[in-house]
Amino acid sequence: MRETIDGVIFTDMLLCASAALQQNKQHINDLNVFPVPDGDTGTNMSMTMESGALELRRRNPEGIGEVAKCAANAFLRGARGNSGVILSLLFRGMSKSLKGRDTATAYDFSQAMAEGVEAAYKAVMKPAEGTILTVSRMAAEAASDFAETGTDIELMLSCALESAKDALANTVELNPVLKKAGVIDAGGKGYTTILEAMLGSLRGEVTPDSYDIDTSELAEQADFSSFDTGEITFTYCTEFIVGRENNKSADLLRGFLQTIGDSAVVVDDEEIIKTHVHTNDPGKVLTEALTYGSLLKIKIENMREQHSNLSGGAAKQPEQAAAAPLEQSKDFGTVVVCAGKGIENLFSELGADGIVTGGQTMNPSTEDILTAVEATPAHTVFVFPNNKNIIMAAEQCAPLTDKKVVVIPTKTVAQGISALLNLDTYSQTEEEIIETSNEAIESVHTSLITYAARDSDFDGYKIKAGEYLGLLDGALVGSDPDIENLIIKLSEKLDELDPEFVTVYYGEDVDADAAQLVGNILSEKYPHAETSVIDGGQPVYYYMISAE
Repeated sequence: MRETIDGVIFTDMLLCASAALQQNKQHINDLNVFPVPDGDTGTNMSMTMESGALELRRRNPEGIGEVAKCAANAFLRGARGNSGVILSLLFRGMSKSLKGRDTATAYDFSQAMAEGVEAAYKAVMKPAEGTILTVSRMAAEAASDFAETGTDIELMLSCALESAKDALANTVELNPVLKKAGVIDAGGKGYTTILEAMLGSLRGEVTPDSYDIDTSELAEQADFSSFDTGEITFTYCTEFIVGRENNKSADLLRGFLQTIGDSAVVVDDEEIIKTHVHTNDPGKVLTEALTYGSLLKIKIENMREQHSNLSGGAAKQPEQAAAAPLEQSKDFGTVVVCAGKGIENLFSELGADGIVTGGQTMNPSTEDILTAVEATPAHTVFVFPNNKNIIMAAEQCAPLTDKKVVVIPTKTVAQGISALLNLDTYSQTEEEIIETSNEAIESVHTSLITYAARDSDFDGYKIKAGEYLGLLDGALVGSDPDIENLIIKLSEKLDELDPEFVTVYYGEDVDADAAQLVGNILSEKYPHAETSVIDGGQPVYYYMISAE
């Protein structure tokens, strides 16, 4: 019988949960209803959880409150996709409830689970039952019921797990989409996997090393031989955390760092300022940091030496770099998420200040988007996710920066392009930019052609792995082993929209002649529309077709 959990025990529970998700992520991915090769639920939840595991190993915090805080902060910054964001919020709420505690009783832990569920429900605009929200809520309710009279934490988590499994089995009945496909909810499965691993750790049945996982995806080795050591402008990667002991604005530190280095990222809350910068004078950086409070943690690494060791060469001595001038901040800036060289170049030409590489196969984390936001020289930054599964991750940036972050809910690249084409960040007000962007989104219809990642029976369509899939505004139009037949099916659907402009963005696996043939088919179908064919270079989607 165990009546309390301390920081060491909770750390092991979280590490086991991370390893269990990594081991089972493909099984969770396979539960996704739509067979599109997307940034799948299992992958997103696993990568979110792993960000916390890495931070726990690095910092080794003490006390359950500090462990929960450390993990929750890392989960939030590492959150990927909607499932990852919801997972991070569940632990964020737990962290607030456990704040300041060295240990937690069954009652304390049940209250923390309940607060986590409350935080997740509040963050979701339209909470849907039959999802991870339902599963986590039922688990928390079972834990709370037990803790009213019981004190054994192992039994409490066992009750929570059984309730979660029952709720998971019932998701197929609660969610109409799942019922059609005949599968349980992927996010809910991920959450029960976490609870199962945490309980197993608590009972001593598993350890973080018990799991047979592939760690190759957790830290891919970069090729450091492709550039010369001398190309590194600033020598020292300087990271530190300073405790806030006065009301001095972190914006001042951010501005100072931009004059003395590059790659500056400053994230702060009411207690600390966490900073990363590349510079040739880390001493000057730390001296400035001390004007904000006491230094709590410091890490300085010589990037030239690291590169030399990794590439097998000799480090070249740097020339002293001139201080970079502080770029004047403007009122509004833009950050977009996209993948493909052609698409990236197009967004750059449209004036995007920051581009985050990512999309279907690899949803960017909140930290990835936050870095681009911080690097944008503007007081207010508009973020265009261009994917419905990235919107929530982008929204989590708002509390992590002093800048104002406004997320424009673009669900496709085509919507993002149209929005940027129509806005003017120099003459419009914030309200006008939002209104203009939303109007542009409503005017765009997007067709996507990709391939089926797995066999599926969805909404009346029997889909075989490898077949071409056609979607229009997120709805499945059909599948076909012949891509030209599928284009014709899609064109018939688009005909109902009577488009004035049709743009074909072709992907990295499509040659220009094949793309032009698609353009010709659409030109003949819509003789009164202006049809363009553009090399987007995007992965996953052979074609993205915009109709306005």
